[in-house]
Amino acid sequence: MLVDAQFWPFLVAITLLTMSPGVDTLLVIRNTARGGVRDGALTSLAICCGLFVHASVSALGISLILLQSAWAFGVLKLAGAGYLVWLGIASLLAARRGQGLPVAGVSGERRRVPAWLPLREGFLCNVLNPKTVVFYMAFLPQFIAPGDPALVKSLFLAGVHFVIANLWQIAIAVMVGGAGRLLASRAFARGLSGATGAVLVVLGIRLAFERSPA
Repeated sequence: MLVDAQFWPFLVAITLLTMSPGVDTLLVIRNTARGGVRDGALTSLAICCGLFVHASVSALGISLILLQSAWAFGVLKLAGAGYLVWLGIASLLAARRGQGLPVAGVSGERRRVPAWLPLREGFLCNVLNPKTVVFYMAFLPQFIAPGDPALVKSLFLAGVHFVIANLWQIAIAVMVGGAGRLLASRAFARGLSGATGAVLVVLGIRLAFERSPA
């Protein structure tokens, strides 16, 4: 049974956890500031598609292998950390060039990036995040009964998370997109680009040097 007594505690917990700010939220804000609500929504969609990858991996037990193998987990951790640092450096370079994070449609000088870019950034940011592997491996089994089909139940719970996270992140994208006039300011755009870039770099470096789970 997909909706059982454990579903409602899961719904409350995943909603509260989704609303906690993190790397995914920061990337949605960054990409919305760069390309408008469309980019923010596409980023959110791609991030949430990654949840199904983690749910499948968790249900099939591959996460356990990653957690028990220091080498495998270390490779995943460094890949995720490197990607965050790369995104951060790109934002810092844009701020240095005075480009900031352009908002599509606000000014004639703003460029509109292709749709695949926010999709790629969002998906890789989520799938390469080892913390999500650990989270899904530790969190989802708490809401799966011994007699439940593990893969089906995991994908169902990931689907619920997908809906909640998209609603929250797209709402953030709409709010950020509504600040178009402010974001159109070159000084503000450069400051936002520099700030988000610095945070992404710091998060990436912190992730790279975090101790792997035993």
